[in-house]
Amino acid sequence: MSKYTKADILQLMEEEDVEFVRLQFTDMFGMFKNVAITASQMEKALNNQCMFDGSSVDGFVRIEESDMFLHPDLDTFAIFPWRPQQGRVARLICDVYRSNGEPFEGDSRYILKQQVEKARKMGYEFNVGPECEFFLYHTDDDGLPTTLTHEKAGYFDMGPIDLGENARRDMILTLEDMGFEIEASHHEMAPAQHEIDFKYEDAVKTADNIMTFKLAVKTIAKRHGLHATFMPKPKVGVCGSGMHINMSLSKDGKNAFYDASDELGLSREAYYFIGGIMKHMKGMTAITNQLVNSYKRFVPGYEAPVYIAWSAKNRSPLIRIPAVKGEGTRIELRSPDPAANPYLTLAVCLAAGLDGIENEIMPPKSVDQNIFEMSKVEKKAAKIEALPCNLLDAVRELEKDEFIKDVLGEHMTDLYVRAKKAEWNDYTMQVTSWEVDQYLYKF
Repeated sequence: MSKYTKADILQLMEEEDVEFVRLQFTDMFGMFKNVAITASQMEKALNNQCMFDGSSVDGFVRIEESDMFLHPDLDTFAIFPWRPQQGRVARLICDVYRSNGEPFEGDSRYILKQQVEKARKMGYEFNVGPECEFFLYHTDDDGLPTTLTHEKAGYFDMGPIDLGENARRDMILTLEDMGFEIEASHHEMAPAQHEIDFKYEDAVKTADNIMTFKLAVKTIAKRHGLHATFMPKPKVGVCGSGMHINMSLSKDGKNAFYDASDELGLSREAYYFIGGIMKHMKGMTAITNQLVNSYKRFVPGYEAPVYIAWSAKNRSPLIRIPAVKGEGTRIELRSPDPAANPYLTLAVCLAAGLDGIENEIMPPKSVDQNIFEMSKVEKKAAKIEALPCNLLDAVRELEKDEFIKDVLGEHMTDLYVRAKKAEWNDYTMQVTSWEVDQYLYKF
């Protein structure tokens, strides 16, 4: 049931003195874009008549077919708490449509909605709870970001050692003002690294929330004279930032992943869902870890998973089963990072899991010992494979996985693969400071 009607939104805007509205949408790389309108244009926007140039957005259309329309999702209406109290600013998250009234196949929100609808037809609702990590760094005299911090805090440390505590508190209060239910927050493993966890929701709302979360965190950090970055690995020698995805399916109002008679409390559907993700994980990785930098995080000894395995007893595998049972039973995928497009990430996760259910794909035996301490022989005997080791390998795995390509659609796949290969080629042509330090004086 919808939360707001058009009349509700117009009334709210008048009562709250909203003068500007940002119509937000997401490009294929997971970057928020927006068209800002004044209150006088709101009825036009609510009637899906707001047009924009799609040829100017990464992953959208050619200049010959550039006219596209924004269809606001009324339930995403929110007022920005950080903007002025007079002449306030609100937002609506939008779906992208072509001029003929058809949903745009390259809209990542639409791609996720297609998979959610498939799950619904199978009788399932997809619930997701993300764990978003980020770094808070100083800015320089020009206000530009650095990787400098005075902080030396570690996991679960508190103030005054945790120098980002006040900024994190303001972020939480701001998010709660926007309707988030924050479950927990804490300092993470590396200096200046933080995590804020919010309550699980259905998949589309969760993806919307991740986008809003990143915008709010960056905005409040700037107000504290800091820069918040969701870059996966901004510094060598410390843990990178992940975005662990906790997933479950519900059916007839009950958790479809729970079975009290199973040793681990997992249902048949849960095992199949794990099997589907493991089958397609290599092909999914270019989506869940989309940057050259993402693969600097996949290093043994720094918390991030490297191997495609699952377990209910240790945190080294890719997939972990948290100890909670009953309605809280869930699968935690630990490889995604916060730079990923959340709509595409959740779309491929759900699609792979449903493929596992439809085709009854049982996962291999769980790996309950520390994989990082296993020898090559032991890993080979257990048939444990590794994630792609760089962006190019990940893109090649995506190109081989016809199922994941079909989930993304031809339009998104072609543009995404082309863009990521160009990113890799650009990276390989760079001369880094490491190379200069290693070779300049020797040769």
